[in-house]
Amino acid sequence: MHLRLCLACGHVGCCDSSPAKHASQHAAETGHPVIRSFEPGESWRWCFVHQTAA
Repeated sequence: MHLRLCLACGHVGCCDSSPAKHASQHAAETGHPVIRSFEPGESWRWCFVHQTAA
């Protein structure tokens, strides 16, 4: 399991490899489109709207 940070509100949720997919669920429920990795040494971002790296 890896953690993802919502850049709109700071919510931290688990990645899509986890059973609950909390980060994707949060994006769908709130409309907050961009997350970034919350893992040490990673700084990539993802946009759920465009399904691409942001």
